[in-house]
Amino acid sequence: MKALKHLNKYFYKYRLRFILGLIFVTASNLFAVFPAQSVRIAIDLIQENLNLYQLYNGTSMQANVEHQVGWVLLYFSGLVLLFALIKGVFMYLMRQTLIVMSRFVEYDLKNEIFNHYQQLSLSFYRKNNTGDLMARISEDVGRVRMYIGPAVMYLMNLAVTIIVVVWAMFSVNIKLSIYVLIPLPILSYAIFYVNNIIHQRSDAIQSQLSKVTSFVQEAFSGMRVIKTFAVEDYSREDFETYADEYRNRSMDLAKVDATFFPLMVFLTGMSTLITIFVGGMLVISGDISIGNIAEFVIYVNMLVWPVASLGFTTSLIQRAAASQQRINEFLNTKPEIISDNDEPFIFEKSIAFKNVSFCYPNKTEYALKNVSFKVNRGDTLAILGTTGSGKSTIVQLLLRMMDVNEGDILYDEKDIKTINTKELKKQIGYAPQDVFLFSDTIANNISFGLTSDAQHIDELIKEASNNAALTSNINDMPNGFATIVGERGITLSGGQKQRVSIARALIKNPEILIFDDCLSAVDNKTESEILENLQRIMKGKTAFIISHRVSSVKDASHILVLDKGEIVEAGNHIDLLMKNARYAELYQSQLQEEVA
Repeated sequence: MKALKHLNKYFYKYRLRFILGLIFVTASNLFAVFPAQSVRIAIDLIQENLNLYQLYNGTSMQANVEHQVGWVLLYFSGLVLLFALIKGVFMYLMRQTLIVMSRFVEYDLKNEIFNHYQQLSLSFYRKNNTGDLMARISEDVGRVRMYIGPAVMYLMNLAVTIIVVVWAMFSVNIKLSIYVLIPLPILSYAIFYVNNIIHQRSDAIQSQLSKVTSFVQEAFSGMRVIKTFAVEDYSREDFETYADEYRNRSMDLAKVDATFFPLMVFLTGMSTLITIFVGGMLVISGDISIGNIAEFVIYVNMLVWPVASLGFTTSLIQRAAASQQRINEFLNTKPEIISDNDEPFIFEKSIAFKNVSFCYPNKTEYALKNVSFKVNRGDTLAILGTTGSGKSTIVQLLLRMMDVNEGDILYDEKDIKTINTKELKKQIGYAPQDVFLFSDTIANNISFGLTSDAQHIDELIKEASNNAALTSNINDMPNGFATIVGERGITLSGGQKQRVSIARALIKNPEILIFDDCLSAVDNKTESEILENLQRIMKGKTAFIISHRVSSVKDASHILVLDKGEIVEAGNHIDLLMKNARYAELYQSQLQEEVA
């Protein structure tokens, strides 16, 4: 239960709804007791009048007694209906306060988790899979909501019902009350036991459903590969295996479900039989009236669901505690990247790496080793290297997606850790190597980085598209810029996705541009067109071009050649060719490939 203490702040936030809910629960139960008492009074009055009816047999008074019995039935029937109506109103208000409160808390908790997710660094997402992250913000929060809403409501109802009904029962006859209450704890435990089995099997079904969903999602995403290798039959057989397991687990749950309500009916019937048997004996002995038996039968039925719900509620609380514990694990994860500075930052001078070394968590080899360079405002730095040389690591450090292990990164001679990170990123246009597009229109993907108050968005989108050599492709599409790119941009080619990413980086007109191997999937002609546009756009801006192709970096002001995390060469294109070393080798080999 310690994990659920995290929710106390929400109970306090919605305390008015909570208190009103308690009042409405109490009122609804009071108006449930009154009909039972009305029934008892009505039956006893009718019995008395029936005795009088028999006593006045053959006289004119019989008609008066018959008329009086009719009015008694009409009056108390109306009274019972009135009490039921009032109880229904209070039950409606009870649900409108407590259940709606749980929905508000669900909304707040999901926002709290999502906002916390966004503050966590990339290393967190490397350690945790997306399915687990989704489960905690959806299924786990859903289970917590069941505790805040239904479980709390049922506990309130149970407590108030027991106090009101048991008090009413004991005020009539203690002996009969004790006999009547004996099966109810057994009912509660039996339902708790059966309910645990139901939840265990429900969890197994959910787990298998997750596997089925993941398999289907992966199959649909990889349909090109499946069709290319003609393995549709194997894929169908695998799906049938998953589906058969899901069906078997569902049947196991159905078998347990089949015993749930018969068990409730049986144990409830036992209490009713005890009420009639023991009550009948007490009527014979003159301790209670026949109306009291009817009153007790109503009380038994009033207690059945609250007591039965105790097992169900206990299970809800246990599941909510387990889910909240899982949620707390992530909420208690501290962001590795912390930016406490709220002051505005405007880049004006230079960017420098000073003796920077970095090693990824759980790795032994350094991705960067003692890297130093300086880029003045308006210059272009190109970083060249093979796969695994550390190019993208430099980009992640420039964006402060990670913090260095050793050394310093300086913007305008200020440590990056002391700068307002959000303000810094607003001035950076970034086109990553691994392009991610949202399942939205091309226009919305390009304008993703713009603020909501941006003016002339359509013109900016078209200009960015032209600069990324993308417009001609978009014009060939049926819906132009309104074309939906599909999940992760599946409807676009690799080169088109990269150009959308470049357009997204350019549309902000940032002071700093970072292109991380974002031309690897485009042809030489398109690359030349984009590079020519970039040369014009990058005038006066600070730019980083990361690539493994010499053709992408040769026009840069300064070029770094990386190998295994270290700078092995530095200079401009002409200087590096004259050195006739690593850069020259790469240039010659790629030149021969282009000729071939």
